[in-house]
Amino acid sequence: MSQETYELKAEARERVGKGSARELRRNGLIPAVIYGDKQAPIAIALNTNEVTKRIHAGGFMTTVATIEIDGKKHKVLPKDYQLDPVRDFTLHVDFLRVSGNTQVTVEIPVHFINEEKSPGLKVGGVLNIVRHEVEVHCPADVIPEFFNIDLSGKKIGDSIHISEVTLPKGVTPVIDRDFTIATIIAPAAGIDESAAEGEAEA
Repeated sequence: MSQETYELKAEARERVGKGSARELRRNGLIPAVIYGDKQAPIAIALNTNEVTKRIHAGGFMTTVATIEIDGKKHKVLPKDYQLDPVRDFTLHVDFLRVSGNTQVTVEIPVHFINEEKSPGLKVGGVLNIVRHEVEVHCPADVIPEFFNIDLSGKKIGDSIHISEVTLPKGVTPVIDRDFTIATIIAPAAGIDESAAEGEAEA
């Protein structure tokens, strides 16, 4: 499962547009919008520091949050955000309303484990990561935090495909084919022969 949910307090925005957005940012607030679930969009303002802290903590786009506006709570999932390209602060956030049966499309990070148990890596092979994230469809309340890819027994020339990843129930890849996540390739300088011989004798 993704990281634990968190709560943000927001205030409804009466005015929208560039002028009001600039004014909000001067006052330490971020303009944002909540949409979806067949309801009218709500323009809101959030505390800049709180949101920026959540973005930099990781897992922002895969963690369901609760936003409280005038005492009413909305369950949401961040769908997009904009950062200032120069000063690296948050300019705007889009949130999607979610409920228990809401299906969402999210990118889940890939983690590699047991590198020390890969014969290919032991002899100097290189892990060539084709996809650092895998895009999936899944219910909003069971978003995986990450996928573990086991490298045990992987040799030079081996490929790891999505079919080797155990996906939780209800989680399906967006791409409908057995795509490659990573490969183990020979190093540019050639294989370490002494290490390879040691592996063969072991």
